[in-house]
Amino acid sequence: MTTNFSLFDQEFELIRYPAKHQHKSLQAWDSADEYIIEQVRSQPQLNSDAATPWLIFNDDFGALGCVFANRQPLWISDSKIAELSLQENLSKNQLPSVTIQDCLATLPANPALVIIKIPRTLALLESQLLALRKVVTPDSQIVAGGKIKAITRSVLNLFERLIGPTTTSLAKKKSRLIFCQPQPDTLKRNAPNPYPTSWECRLPTGKTVEVCNHANVFSRQSLDIGARFLLKNMQVGQHDSVVDLGCGNGVLGLNALSMSANCRVTFVDESYMAVESARQNVQHNFPEQLDQCTFVASNCLETLLVNPPLINKVFCNPPFHQQNAVTDHIAWQMFHDAYELLGKGGHLIVVANRHLDYYHTLKRLFGGVTTLASHNKFVIFSAAKR
Repeated sequence: MTTNFSLFDQEFELIRYPAKHQHKSLQAWDSADEYIIEQVRSQPQLNSDAATPWLIFNDDFGALGCVFANRQPLWISDSKIAELSLQENLSKNQLPSVTIQDCLATLPANPALVIIKIPRTLALLESQLLALRKVVTPDSQIVAGGKIKAITRSVLNLFERLIGPTTTSLAKKKSRLIFCQPQPDTLKRNAPNPYPTSWECRLPTGKTVEVCNHANVFSRQSLDIGARFLLKNMQVGQHDSVVDLGCGNGVLGLNALSMSANCRVTFVDESYMAVESARQNVQHNFPEQLDQCTFVASNCLETLLVNPPLINKVFCNPPFHQQNAVTDHIAWQMFHDAYELLGKGGHLIVVANRHLDYYHTLKRLFGGVTTLASHNKFVIFSAAKR
């Protein structure tokens, strides 16, 4: 992994957390980060009033937070992995700490500068712009950036509709900037917040649940095909203690609660919005079992491994991308962490696309792997810890 980041008169050593699992071709910044930094550095007047806050949104691995750490920005992200990357990079480069908060927390009023890295999810951007409407003023400067393919007409329309007049820069190294000027008339317009959204899901047990989804939750508008297949093939005993790993809205954990009144469920995701969605869904649909549930924002199972609870089943529908990079390192860490967490005789149950070679990966790690179910697109493996 390339770690040496040099721009203007500054040099940083930046990693993508966790560094030991990253491919050597990946790095913790991209050309959009560089373009944003160049733009902000070209406006020295922004540094004149330290009393007004700077806000940084969606900084993938902490590059922006490190470069502007001395300005004491408020750093806002939905990603626990991005947060861990920022903290490690600040420490590695001996930089001052940065105030961190998740995307569901209230924003400070009257920011001087808002820096936004365009996220992969349009709904997350809309949610963030709706929150910004409440705090920006005509004096606030908004600079956003992303790869050219991320700066779509839909993205520009969101800025125009919710904040004010919007322009773009020329392309540079396959990235582009967005400049948005908050306009009082636009900020006064009624703009209802559609998040969180919800829909009904009938579980295999026959119980119908209402599923709440905050803006950045995977498969926010419907049940994804992998989860649907796994739901039909889950088995949960009366005294099982299970983990819904990469829980999203928590539908697998909800199904476990519907199958067993006494089971304990730990919902884990790196997205704060996902964890909060899962918590709200348990509270709404299974309030009498809320005390049997734990909700954890974590990079895979790292947080649980610090003080491991007794777990005998881990259910997982692993991702195969991180930000814009296709990668298998997250799935591998999920499998390895599950192996470490499970007691002897415990099972990791994984649903995956058939074309992904998870069978051999799991067999190398666990030894015994059973195919529980399969069809033309997905397969479910059960790996037992011996």
